[in-house]
Amino acid sequence: MNPWPLADPIECFMEEHRKKEIGLYGLTMIAIGSSIGSGIFKTPSEIAGYLPSEGLMLLVWMLGGLIALSGALTFAKISAQFPQVGGFYVFLKEAYGGLPAFLFGWSMLLVINTGSLAALSLVFTSYLGSFFPLSDNAQLLIAVITIVILTVMNILGVKFGNIFASIFTSAKLFGILLVVFLGLFFGANYGVNFFNTGFSGGQNNLPVVSAFGLALIGVTFSFGGYQHATFVAAEVKDAGRVVPKALVIGIVIVCLAYLTINIAYLRFLPIEQIAASKSVASDAISTIWTFGGKFVSFLIILSVLGTIGIYILTAPRIYFAMAEDKLFFKKFAEIHPVYGTPVWAIVYQSIWTIILLVFWKTFSNLITYVVFVDEIFFFLAAISFFILIKPKKLIGIFLAIIFVAMTAFIILNTLYEKPQQAVAGLIFLAIGCVFFVIFRRTTQNSEK
Repeated sequence: MNPWPLADPIECFMEEHRKKEIGLYGLTMIAIGSSIGSGIFKTPSEIAGYLPSEGLMLLVWMLGGLIALSGALTFAKISAQFPQVGGFYVFLKEAYGGLPAFLFGWSMLLVINTGSLAALSLVFTSYLGSFFPLSDNAQLLIAVITIVILTVMNILGVKFGNIFASIFTSAKLFGILLVVFLGLFFGANYGVNFFNTGFSGGQNNLPVVSAFGLALIGVTFSFGGYQHATFVAAEVKDAGRVVPKALVIGIVIVCLAYLTINIAYLRFLPIEQIAASKSVASDAISTIWTFGGKFVSFLIILSVLGTIGIYILTAPRIYFAMAEDKLFFKKFAEIHPVYGTPVWAIVYQSIWTIILLVFWKTFSNLITYVVFVDEIFFFLAAISFFILIKPKKLIGIFLAIIFVAMTAFIILNTLYEKPQQAVAGLIFLAIGCVFFVIFRRTTQNSEK
């Protein structure tokens, strides 16, 4: 007997409403909400550092939108064919077997989710610096304390996660709209040339192709999340038609939002100042409205805290399910007797997040570490399109090839330009292979 549905109100709700149909509007909102996160308030500084040119900075965001759109349509086709709950886990298992699917869950714990949590906690502390001057060590300490407090809150019950979800959604959307409105109508940097595509080398005088590849790390981090709309394909009426349409509309809206907020940043600040900024949205607004900069920082702080809370809440459910299948550590399947939450899965996830924070220290290092491994699974999931679907339409084949090629470029360029973060990710995937063999043998022995 599986005690999880009785212990977790979210799972009870999902089980009760599994047959409820999701329409075009609802799925589009899922795609948009999953994509627009807190990265857009930090990654433009990283990108401006690699591409110190207004035109190239906007071009890389458009390229990122094209990549995301190609990937979204590719995954929509697969999810229509395999509409089970689970998304990538299902795609990988159907195409390649148990090991890649296991490694996806493994990497969520050791790289993707925990690395994202660590990166977001640094976004939080960087905007907190708008109110209190903080040294790098102080920011790191506060980031650790933040993870600990939100971990405790999520152990106490899922209602805290629901509260944080509401705060997060409202704050991030209002913050983006405020920056865009003020930037487009009141930005003072009228000398900006959006058609300037000149390239002077950026950080470390990199070749333009390498600089583009590194800039795409931040863009990919910001666009990431749209694939969650494919995870609920089983609950979508006429999924073959609705899922692709919802993803196209969602990605186009997200791309427009990201382009307009970057234009707003450029209207407020020269690109050199954007590259040097630790809290670009706050610094931008402060050029015309001192209190407004602090207000935007406050909204972003709420937004980031909400995102961290949601990530801490949701990902341990993956580890729990794997542990239930005896493909993960037994402790991760234990439910708190009072609060009904997967207590050890949440605790171990947060411990590893803190270790990553202390080891990598910077936002740039963390998102490189995360995106490199994340892109490996995007690549494998996209290749599964040709294995599972055997497409016949040229447009579908063309989009899938674009996504596979661009994902491969990001992976290889990161491995070449940022080998420390890339190799660290590969090492943890290799360790995961060893643990998969151990867990599988343990399961086979227990069944004898």
